[in-house]
Parts: sequence; structure tokens; C-alpha cells
Amino acid sequence: MLYAILAYHVEEVVTSWTQEEDAALMKDLHRVHDRLHEEGQLGPAARLGATRQAVTLRGPGLVLDGPFAETKEQLLGFYVVECETRAAAVEVARDLQRVNPTAVYEIRPVTTYLPGTPFPLTDAATPEGG
Repeated sequence: MLYAILAYHVEEVVTSWTQEEDAALMKDLHRVHDRLHEEGQLGPAARLGATRQAVTLRGPGLVLDGPFAETKEQLLGFYVVECETRAAAVEVARDLQRVNPTAVYEIRPVTTYLPGTPFPLTDAATPEGG
């Protein structure tokens, strides 16, 4: 079964980190990513851009500025993982939270998965890029 692990955090906290602090966290997260990849569990993962650049589409043609999340945290990234059970997906999220303890992770089953076209990696996908 595929599960989406949605990573929430207070964006102001994340953007307040120095480049070095952010790089150190990403290095730790990449260790988890690498292990999940080697185990064949990690699908697409992304770190999302600033919420100030987001828009929300509501209803027919209504586009609003911002993500309008109903929480104090904002959705800043996601993972798609292959796990046998929800409990196993929760354990993957626990691994991520061990290295990013102030983040909140939501685990949801994926009911439709379309891999689409492979895209090139962005600079943020490399440990040196953040």
C-alpha cells in the first residue's frame, strides 16, 4: 500500500534557520531518504516552496492567495512511501521526525497514484543545495 507522509512545520521557523542549520537537517533527512530508497520504499518526495507563492483554487474559477491551511503549521513537503501497513508508514514518519522533531507528519493512504513524467532534480534535492 502506498502512503503519503505530509510534512507540516511553522514556515517562519524553517525560514529562520541559517544555511548551515538547514543543510545539517537536510543531511540527516537524506540519511533517512537513502535508507528508504535502498529498501525500495521511497517514491516521490518534495520540499515545497514558500507559502507566500501559493494560491488556492476553490470552487469554479475562484483563485485565492495563499494556502489557507487550517493549522498554525504549513504544508512544506511530502513523501510517498510503500509500506505493508499503516503502522509501518507511521514508523517511517517517526524516522523522519527523529531528525526533524519540530515538524508534524500526517500519514494518509494514497488511493490513486500516477507517477507521471520523471522530472530533473532541483538544487534543493541535493545535500549541498539545502
